[in-house]
This record gives sequence, structure tokens and C-alpha cells, in this order.
Amino acid sequence: MITTAKIKPCLWFDREGEEAANFYVSLFPDSRVASVSRYGEAGPGEPGSAMVVAFELSGLPFMALNAGPAFKFTEAISLSVDCADQAEVDFYWEALGAGGEYSRCGWLKDRYGLSWQITPRRLPQLLSSADRAGAARAMRAMMGMAKIDIAAIEAAYAGI
Repeated sequence: MITTAKIKPCLWFDREGEEAANFYVSLFPDSRVASVSRYGEAGPGEPGSAMVVAFELSGLPFMALNAGPAFKFTEAISLSVDCADQAEVDFYWEALGAGGEYSRCGWLKDRYGLSWQITPRRLPQLLSSADRAGAARAMRAMMGMAKIDIAAIEAAYAGI
């Protein structure tokens, strides 16, 4: 298991934690599955099935716990992806959203029900700008979007 970080988010899955971890590490650079602990004969999961999967996404440690259907993900917790440009926004939007649900303002739920915010680095710069009128136009533009379109938000900010 990954032990260097004091705090590690633990994601509760019914049975698909190992599959989800493998999917996530396939998308993000500097990512890996570090270890998989499996259920034994004592259960409560099926012997040999993944119990805890320790993995890293872009160097950040996570745990996937396969613990049954008692709890589901909600939008109260989400993972935010910092995207350098529109190409990254497009890539993560499509890859993470495939088989899930797209929402508004760059939010989506992946096929496992986990919420993600696909956020271009430029967005918070525009929204927190000293040009409050431009920031307000950018905010209104973002509120009408599902996937964030950087060029459209920049145009709105500029009043075009």
C-alpha cells in the first residue's frame, strides 16, 4: 500500500474498485496501481476478489474499497481535473464521461458514479479577474455550458 501520504481519499465501490482504479490510472500521467489486497476465505467479499486497491493519480494517493452496495457517490464530493488547454478539457471530458452522465459547468459523473470537474486553468483566472464586468460575462457563459469551451468563455469575458 501507499504509505507516504498522511491523508488518502478512500473511494467506496460495490465491487468495481479494481476496474475503476485501472481505468483512472490509464488516463492520467504519473499514475499507477500500487497494490491490491484481496478478500480471503473469511470474507466478507468473494474470496480472491479485490478488497482494497491502493493507487496514485498524477502522484496523489487514493484507495478503492470494494465494500458492497451500502453507499453510493454523490456530487457532495468530486475530483477536479486541472486542464492546461481545450485539448485536455476535451480528452478528460470524453474519457471520464463515457458511459456516465454529463452535467453543467464542466461537471460529469463517470461510469462508476464518481463526480469530476473538468476545469481549464484559464477559467478561474477569468472568473477572479479585476475586470468584474468581464468576470460576470464569463460566469454567465460558463453557467450555460456543459463541457467548458475556453474560447467561448474568453469571448464572453471580452464582450465579443
